[in-house]
Amino acid sequence: MHNPMPMKIDFVSDVACPWCAVGLWSLDRALERLGDAVDVEVHFQPFELNPAMPAEGEDATEHLSRKYGAPPEQLAKNRAVIRERGAAVGFTFGERPRVWNTFDAHRLLHWAGLQPGGAQSALKHALLTAYHARAENPGARDVLLRAVAESGLDVELAAVA
Repeated sequence: MHNPMPMKIDFVSDVACPWCAVGLWSLDRALERLGDAVDVEVHFQPFELNPAMPAEGEDATEHLSRKYGAPPEQLAKNRAVIRERGAAVGFTFGERPRVWNTFDAHRLLHWAGLQPGGAQSALKHALLTAYHARAENPGARDVLLRAVAESGLDVELAAVA
């Protein structure tokens, strides 16, 4: 019996995007429901929401207020909706007081995409969790290497990648 080619999904996102976390966990739930009915390959493509973000990051409320022209009260309502949607798909958001530069996270995700066995997906999940659940800087070397370890990837290889 001939096996059809797997369906390829390109997931274009940034580690700094909370809706991307909701979207990825939603995709996970959908793929779980499909089970073995469809063979799916998910590939993660980079998209930097804030390419000019300095390494030290910026206060999230100040950044989002300026970027979207929303007052802090509206941002708080938006965060509540995001937390609710995340919880519905199994993702728990913590407080995220800063927005960070994600360039190095994207570089590492590219490297993980070259590794065998779903490594890129595991790393994407680990980085989203580090940033959105634990408010860790996805541009910091220690955070990146911890995400590599959590993903089951080779930390020594990643450190020189």
